[in-house]
Amino acid sequence: MTATSSPAPAMDMPTLTLSRIGQIAIVVKDVERSTAFYRDVLGMRFLFAFPGLAFFDCDGVRLMLTKPETKEFDHPSSVLYFRVADINAAYQTLRSRNVDFVDEPHIVARLTDHDLWMSFFHDLDDNIFALMSEVAKN
Repeated sequence: MTATSSPAPAMDMPTLTLSRIGQIAIVVKDVERSTAFYRDVLGMRFLFAFPGLAFFDCDGVRLMLTKPETKEFDHPSSVLYFRVADINAAYQTLRSRNVDFVDEPHIVARLTDHDLWMSFFHDLDDNIFALMSEVAKN
């Protein structure tokens, strides 16, 4: 009979905390067309392109546009929330650029010191995004 070792108790294991996002991949059908949309319509800072890939800077987080490598990756992305100072101005600017919004800016939570506003929109490949703004109460 052989002895089996059991894993060390959790208190002996180093703590791993995932918090900082380095890169987010967004699946698109046409990388060049989507690059123009993200750069020219949404006004995102273009970093560089590589065949079949395009990269943008989102305040230190890299956003990668890519075609799906396999069928399991061929689906819309998670919802990304872009923090903006003035949600109404951002909404109007993007609407003037023909961005497809799901709704108008609206309050989703009234908190003690601020109201949380959001407005959702689609990119060209039906990925959904949101504008979000934390508006201080007077």
